[in-house]
Amino acid sequence: MTTLTTAAGCPALEGLDARTAPATQVTPQGAAWLASASARPEDTLAVWQARPAAPAVLPCGTAFDVVNVPLVVGRRMLDLLWERGPGSGPAAVHRGRMLLFAAPGTAQRLPALLAWEEWSPAAAAPLCHGHGDAVTVPPLSAGSASGPSRWLVAPDSRRPWLPGPDSLLWAFLHAARPGIDFSFGRT
Repeated sequence: MTTLTTAAGCPALEGLDARTAPATQVTPQGAAWLASASARPEDTLAVWQARPAAPAVLPCGTAFDVVNVPLVVGRRMLDLLWERGPGSGPAAVHRGRMLLFAAPGTAQRLPALLAWEEWSPAAAAPLCHGHGDAVTVPPLSAGSASGPSRWLVAPDSRRPWLPGPDSLLWAFLHAARPGIDFSFGRT
């Protein structure tokens, strides 16, 4: 579980309970986790130490996968995951899209689950980044909340909880099909 470090001026966090709201600034442990995705974590950490306000490009598939969705759908997904689901892992906004950090292997499994749900390829489907892909992650420091790249749920531990394909499928379908009730295992 993450804790709130700052929510002032962050519209994406409005309405979240401050006792359980996600962190919005990367902690040193979170930076170490992010850096563990790179081939040379110590070099990545050294660059961040010198330039904490700079974004970075990290490979996917070992420490995390990333599910990339339109911002509006991503916001709905985050709300659902925090209000009615298990919560989310780290999440960021980058150039008008939501990046949801997920368990390794999610990028391979989620498209198959969407196909099973008969999700139309013509409809807005999430972009899944896994082994062999790389993503731009926001700067470690909060800096400007209105920049093109910022954390909404920042990594705050060396082993953050990451949702898997089932949680993200539930959240995506519920966010993309607002009128349908998906109970996420609740009776």
